Amino acid sequence: MTKFSAFLKDETGAVTVDWVVLTAAVVGLGLLIFTLIRPAVSDLAAGIATEMSDAQACMDGTGECPGD
Repeated sequence: MTKFSAFLKDETGAVTVDWVVLTAAVVGLGLLIFTLIRPAVSDLAAGIATEMSDAQACMDGTGECPGD
């Protein structure tokens, strides 16, 4: 029983377990935040793409330019 109680009192891997739990929490929060902001980033990218194509059409002379 001495080896078993020594095993129970051993704290060698406790810091490793703490870091694994902390890292898992950070990754989980990152994934949660990513799923929450992904639609907004996608809408922003679509808006930028629209503005860029409008600017290209203006420069090509095939679309309306601001101030015309």
